[in-house]
Amino acid sequence: MKRLSTGVPGLDVVLGGGLEPGSVTVLAGAPGTGKTILAQQMCFANATPQHRAVYYTTLSEPHSKLVRHLDLFDFFDPEALGPRVEYLHLGDLIRDDRPGRMGPLVDEVARKAMDEDPALVVIDSAKALRDFTGERELRMAFYDLISRLAHSEAALLLIGEYTPAEMASGVEFSLADTIVHLAYEPREPIDRRWLRVVKMRGTHHLEGKHTFRITPAGLEVYPRIETLDTGTAKEVTGRIPSGIPGLDDLMGGGIGTGEATVILGPSGIGKTIAGLRFVAEGIDQGERSLYVTFQDTADQLVKMAASFGWDLGAARAEGHLVVHHVPLGELDLDLLADRIRTELAQGAVHRVVIDSLAEMVFASRESDRFPAYARSLTGIIRAAGATLLITSETTALGPSPEPIGGVMFLFHNVILLRYIEMNSSTGRALNIVKMRNSDHSKDVYCFTIGADGLVVGKPLESVTGVLGWSALRTPALLS
Repeated sequence: MKRLSTGVPGLDVVLGGGLEPGSVTVLAGAPGTGKTILAQQMCFANATPQHRAVYYTTLSEPHSKLVRHLDLFDFFDPEALGPRVEYLHLGDLIRDDRPGRMGPLVDEVARKAMDEDPALVVIDSAKALRDFTGERELRMAFYDLISRLAHSEAALLLIGEYTPAEMASGVEFSLADTIVHLAYEPREPIDRRWLRVVKMRGTHHLEGKHTFRITPAGLEVYPRIETLDTGTAKEVTGRIPSGIPGLDDLMGGGIGTGEATVILGPSGIGKTIAGLRFVAEGIDQGERSLYVTFQDTADQLVKMAASFGWDLGAARAEGHLVVHHVPLGELDLDLLADRIRTELAQGAVHRVVIDSLAEMVFASRESDRFPAYARSLTGIIRAAGATLLITSETTALGPSPEPIGGVMFLFHNVILLRYIEMNSSTGRALNIVKMRNSDHSKDVYCFTIGADGLVVGKPLESVTGVLGWSALRTPALLS
């Protein structure tokens, strides 16, 4: 089926390829959600001298104001005004108090569509027409307009500030082929805009809320990762070294290639250092790595690694390491997934580190959604043939309950780092809680952080209580 691309990054994916020529789409949402910007971006993306875009206004903003606001966006081309994108006002046709005022409006829009063969026709705001006529006349007018435009190649966009109740009962929505609902959701630490395809005939669109942002380039849509086909995990075999002295021996030779590993531990225990060593080892092996961080910047991570003798700065400069820093105030799950997918698509990535999962859970504000999201995220990384190492925060004292709400089953390997108190001093301990389909050490080991980074030492012998609330005890104390 022929489709008209929206020209909006990510939106065609959500729509299953774009809009069908001759179809009717309603863009609905509260004021300020981005409907007008979206419609105009689509106009400038599709308009040509042969097939223009026609933008009708009813009683919305004056044309001069609309155009002035567009000057902020990269998609706006002043030279396209007139030859390719034409703004027309319908207000004079509907202000007349005589009955049947909708007829001239329908005739004007239909004539333009049939005579000039535009690619796109927009009416902004279609909802404003309700202020000038009754429900019966409006229904007949919309039916007549849509029936006549169906014989053209023009896609019709109807824009309106519709409430959910109006979306459920309005004639525009029953006649529309596609309904896109845009919303603005206030929340801390950053507000969110999202869109949902409520209805779309004749195609397989992506369901659910999809985050979008309004940038200098215009709207950018980030499809909800759970609705995407992540693909089948690449067939990879063997093990890869972690780079952490002593750890690979406990794991039967290293981390399984293509597996997902989570390192749990409290703040300051060494999770980030472990992640840096993992990518440094990959660079030494000639592998390309991606490091996603929510706290430390790229420069801070490079400086931290340099203190252990690992030159990540040179690897970044040569393209062997990509550090993607996302400040917590800007962290959005769909945006993050899009950035990772893009990086994986741009070239072979062998190792991925995400530091950390706890921040992602905090940012999501959607606890019911997160397990499915995490499953899809690990899926796209494994489908690319990459090996994932992800960190997550636990409490510093007492037992370590699962901190991220039921997603441990997603990971092949689980490594727990803890502070321990022995002989009135504080140390660090490590144990491998889980390795799927692999034999591994079941003991608890001391580890230290020194000039070479994290180094696994000897097992703790004749000691119990490391994993629980109780203090460390020896058999002599238990008798």
